[in-house]
Amino acid sequence: MTAWKGLEWTFDTVASTYEKLRPGYVKELYQALFSYVPINENSNVVEVGSGSGQATAPMLTTGCQLTAVECGEHFSELLKDKFKEYQKFSVITAKFEDTMFEDNAFDLVFSATAFHWVPEKIGYEKVFSMLKNGGVFARFANHPYRDKGNPALSQEIDEIYDKYYNKYYNKERETISEYTEEQAKERAMIANKYGFADIRYELFYRERVFSAKEYIELLGTYSDHIAIEENIRTEFFEKIQEAINKHGGMITINDTIDLQLARKS
Repeated sequence: MTAWKGLEWTFDTVASTYEKLRPGYVKELYQALFSYVPINENSNVVEVGSGSGQATAPMLTTGCQLTAVECGEHFSELLKDKFKEYQKFSVITAKFEDTMFEDNAFDLVFSATAFHWVPEKIGYEKVFSMLKNGGVFARFANHPYRDKGNPALSQEIDEIYDKYYNKYYNKERETISEYTEEQAKERAMIANKYGFADIRYELFYRERVFSAKEYIELLGTYSDHIAIEENIRTEFFEKIQEAINKHGGMITINDTIDLQLARKS
């Protein structure tokens, strides 16, 4: 889904639903990450934009010192409660770009489907200064693609988007396509502009299947959907739910997950 600047606040209004329906990340991603940068009880780590902690839990299992930076107050409270048994876990409720960190102090800074909210130059330069020599920045994200195996359903949903979403935002219909390796490479190479080296990227794939009700709950966790006026959004979601039920009652989402790795040398 589109990430629009100025809508960061929306996620915190649906923290519990976000926790329920937003996916975590595949185990192969963490295997690739920890192969690139071994993390253990001696490691000092920062997570940027933790949300409800989908990527936080696998990191905490390493025993590292982990600081989560999360601007949402509801998410911050959720994180503190969810991971309260981890003595080396702490939460800073603030925007990453507004938070002060010691230079040359961290082994890993990582961000899962959140770093696009941080202004590029500010974010990359800040991460670079925070990392120790040899420290790593890991950026990863999930890119969902709607039910490529059911074109009739996708066409009907596109028409519903025209009537509600695109009309609301005064937009033309966008061509939806799967996230590509070229896009992953382009994102990875951003780090090169800010002094990082040993840049790598990798793609991972999975399918998720939702009932009509689950799918509209999922849509209700996306910033640009949350921001639609409530009465319009309600009717919009009802029409999507009806379309899915008319086409078998289930919708499949094909996810592409990209991982970008870069090292401060």
